[in-house]
Amino acid sequence: MKLILTAPVEKLGVAGDVVEVKDGYGRNYLLRQGAAIRWTRGTETQIDGIKRARDAREIRGVEHANQVREQLEALSVRLLVRAGDSGKLFGAVTPADVAQAVKKAGGPALDKRSIEIAKPIKTVGTHTVGIKLNDAVTAHINVETVAA
Repeated sequence: MKLILTAPVEKLGVAGDVVEVKDGYGRNYLLRQGAAIRWTRGTETQIDGIKRARDAREIRGVEHANQVREQLEALSVRLLVRAGDSGKLFGAVTPADVAQAVKKAGGPALDKRSIEIAKPIKTVGTHTVGIKLNDAVTAHINVETVAA
């Protein structure tokens, strides 16, 4: 089965890649998860759009990743959350919340799938979050959760 990836899939490729996979894997996993679309001649134009979008936000090389890491680690990221009197949050902080807070703090636009939260953030305070910029470079930022 020939598919076009719409999201990065480990050990298979990144968004915009045309891949050949077994029918069951493609039909039962990739298509249902929304990680791929069926390949047709008409979708060739969609590949170009996906690749342009990926190039716009992609980190180019280790040097560029190190520059972005320095920029991220210099940021002061505050996240306003709903919390009880004891300091416990109503819910948990998600990678999408962190990506939005980084952008609001003046950082670059991040893909929520690149944000790695080691243990769920469920309390008010300062927490360390990893951001995978490249295979070799990971930035670690401190996110301060403040009760709103």
